[in-house]
This record gives sequence, C-alpha cells and structure tokens, in this order.
Amino acid sequence: MNRSSFPRRIGRRALCALALAAAGGAALAAPSASWPQRPIRLIVPYGPGGSSDVIARALAGEMSKSLGQSVFVDNKAGGQGTIAMLEAARATPDGYTVVLGHVGTLAVNPAMMAKLPYDPARDFAPVALLTRVPMLFAVGPRDRSATLPAFIAEAKAVPGRLNYGSAGNGSAGHLAFEMLKLRAGIDVTHVPYKGTGAQMTDLLAGTIEAASAGLPGFLPHVKAGRLRILAVGAAARLPAIPDVPTVAELGYPGFESSQWFGLLAPAGTPAPIVERLYQEAVKALGTPAVVHRLAEDSSTPTPLGPQEFARFIVAEQKRWGEVVRSARLTAD
Repeated sequence: MNRSSFPRRIGRRALCALALAAAGGAALAAPSASWPQRPIRLIVPYGPGGSSDVIARALAGEMSKSLGQSVFVDNKAGGQGTIAMLEAARATPDGYTVVLGHVGTLAVNPAMMAKLPYDPARDFAPVALLTRVPMLFAVGPRDRSATLPAFIAEAKAVPGRLNYGSAGNGSAGHLAFEMLKLRAGIDVTHVPYKGTGAQMTDLLAGTIEAASAGLPGFLPHVKAGRLRILAVGAAARLPAIPDVPTVAELGYPGFESSQWFGLLAPAGTPAPIVERLYQEAVKALGTPAVVHRLAEDSSTPTPLGPQEFARFIVAEQKRWGEVVRSARLTAD
C-alpha cells in the first residue's frame, strides 16, 4: 500500500467502521454487571511530563474514585505513538485496557506512515473526546520579531534561512508550524527534536529561531523574558495570556491548530462498558481537581460521546491529511 492511497482508503471506510466500534461491535461476551472487578490500565503513547501524561493522570485519579477500582497510567513512548496504540489494539476487549488517543496517533500517523501497524478505524472503539490544548507560536532571543506578521515578513525576505523546532517529526508542533507555513506562504526549515525539552533548550540558546508547542513549555520562559509568544493557534485567545492574539486575528481566518486527546478501548469492547467509561470520563472532567489541573495547562475540556468522537476523528484525519500531503511530509 503506498503512502498516498492509505489516507483515502481510511476516509472511505473510517466513519462506518468507527461508528460500529463505538457501538461496541462484535463483543466477545456480555459484560458483567459488576464491572470493573480489577484495576484498569490506561496506556499513554508518550513519556511522563507532557500534556498527554498530565491529562491521563488527572483523569485516572478521579475515575479511580468513582469506579472503585484503580485506573493506572502506563506510559509506552516510542515510534510516534505506534508502540502504545498497537499494544492497546491487541489487548483483550474487556474494559480493562484503554488508551489515550491523540491527534498524532489518530489523525496524523495515518497520513504520514505508509505502513501504519494499527488501523484507527478498525482496531479501536472510541469512548470520548476529552480535551484540547492549543498550539502556540514563539520566538527565542535570536529572532527579533515582535509580532507574527513581522516574523512572516522576515521569513519571506530570507526564504529557508530561518529554523523552527518541534518535539519530533509528526508531532503537534511540527504539524502546526507546517500549517502556518502553508497559510502564510513562507519557507522555514524544520528541525525535529526528541521531545519538547530538547527543543526548548535550543530555542533558548538561539540555535533555532522559533517553535510551536503548548503553553506549559513556553510560559516559565516567557515570564522570565527569555521567549516571546507571537500568536495562539486556537480559535480564541487564552485567559492565561489574554494580550496574545490568535493567528486567525492576524489575517488568517479559520486557522486553528490544537492538540486533542481522547479515550479509546480495543475494538469489540462491549457497548455497555464503552458507555460506562464515557460517563465516568465526563464526570471526571467536571471535577474541581481536574478542571483546575487542566486550566493550568490551558487545556480545555471538550467532551464528546463515542459516536461524535468517531465522526470527529474522521474529520481530523481529512484536515491533517491535507496538511501532510500539501507539505509533503513523511515519517522518519
């Protein structure tokens, strides 16, 4: 299967397959009325410390209280999220294994990887969309741009000379900046790093001029006067940085680039368990502890149920697939 045909095939059958999975499709056995009877593993496709880990642990803590069984986080980093997703896809569909899905693993990887080891449509039962984390665009001390229009003008004046960093090839920051490049018509060179921390080190050192990431990675350095956030990729300004405009405000209407996170179970998980997981996840999102923790990261709860989440995934595959193909991006 070649790279260009995979996303189109996903698009034609994804909605139907995801809807079947969301309804619990082909359950192996009727769920026990007393579920859960033992701890539930929440697999996270990335390492500790990032937005995915923060969201997973906040959610797991509250769901554990409500379910009466421990929901424990199991970080399985590597392979742009494919290691964790494949393990979750192969797990017994009994409600005791779930995975934190992400824009990268569900919408970007299908477009970037010619041989994706899992099928987002066939292998999972969507449970709930949980939250979104907007992407921001910032410059370090080496770049003197005070505004996004000034940075774009500088990039147009010296095509290919400016560099921007991301947490890795195919990461949310990578895709966000490529979307900006397409909309603004600029040529800025991508420098992939192994994680947000390494990217931030070089941005602060002036090795790269710009980067895109979520607010938590940038904010301490912004407060210290070492970085400057030029624009917010969300549809609206963020309460934590109300003076920073959105990309859309600055002449690119409709621009929206956010990471999003959702809960999935292996395909075949019984529909009543999927529904219970959805209800418990939404309940956890509404607790003061989770609301406060997510607000610290400018993460906005945006709960959607199984079928709505299924449709959302398909729409995001189309949107990010267009960015991947237009920018001619490929996996490492």
